[in-house]
Amino acid sequence: MSSRRSFIRQSALAAGALAVHPALNAMLAKGSGLEISLAQWSLHKQLFAGQLDHLDFAAKAKKDFGISAVEYVTTFFGSKKVNFKEAGKDKNYLNEMLKRSKDNGVVNHLIMVDGEGNLAQLDEKERLQAIDNHKKWVEAAKFLGCKTIRVNLAGEGSKEDKRNAGADSLGRLGDFAKTMNINVIVENHGGDSSNAAWLASVMKQANRKNVGTLPDFGNFCISGAWGGTEGGCKEKYDTYLGVTELMPFAKGVSAKTYDFKEDGEESTMDYKRLIDIVKAAGFKGYVGIEYEGAKFSEEEGIRKTKQLLEKYI
Repeated sequence: MSSRRSFIRQSALAAGALAVHPALNAMLAKGSGLEISLAQWSLHKQLFAGQLDHLDFAAKAKKDFGISAVEYVTTFFGSKKVNFKEAGKDKNYLNEMLKRSKDNGVVNHLIMVDGEGNLAQLDEKERLQAIDNHKKWVEAAKFLGCKTIRVNLAGEGSKEDKRNAGADSLGRLGDFAKTMNINVIVENHGGDSSNAAWLASVMKQANRKNVGTLPDFGNFCISGAWGGTEGGCKEKYDTYLGVTELMPFAKGVSAKTYDFKEDGEESTMDYKRLIDIVKAAGFKGYVGIEYEGAKFSEEEGIRKTKQLLEKYI
């Protein structure tokens, strides 16, 4: 009996320690092989409004949220005067990014590339141009110390034709990125890319070690409006099946959140189930917070997502 009481008391003390010491949570998370990063899109409202400068993102991640790894979005590079595509080639600008991240002890993990053309485009001239457009971001990732760029597979045509075009684009871009030890990964990001079976088939066809996926917990709407509610989505792929099918190719995970219950759980999906799928796949690496809700402020949404990840990681 005394042994049982001792066990209960020790368990209660351990639970209390986790609640009081978030640093301990972070240490345990690291021991699991899963680490938390912050996706810049979580602060997109502030960035678009000019309330937060791109160059200050790394410092904010560390100082405000205690997160030491970041995921950039190309759209926010530069300023109103400097186009993000030009900023991605500006060594002075990239050097300032690198300096600020190092000064704050922040790891540059990933660049999410948008607006550089469709990699599953059937028009070969346009597709080859899109591949070339992405190369500067591979070079920027190398300069900043990132390991990975995220690209999109968009295009018009049949699933088979887009699979062939997308696989060819990823193969070409992957071969270029391999010379700099950079990964090229695809997110389920609308259209056919949100059909996990289709995206997995593209990965198998591309067949490159440095080409993979970025499973996003929330982006499984194939047609219609995205988001945590189902009202606007006309065709949705099963979230849990989708994450399961994409995890064998994963080189990162996007922990999307929209809303939370009073107990801190995500109200639109089963987070424990999702993290269990990630763990079961044997994934080791960064799980990126990407809060995209409207009910809570961006800061509060990020903190709630971090708490939820620490709970299950």
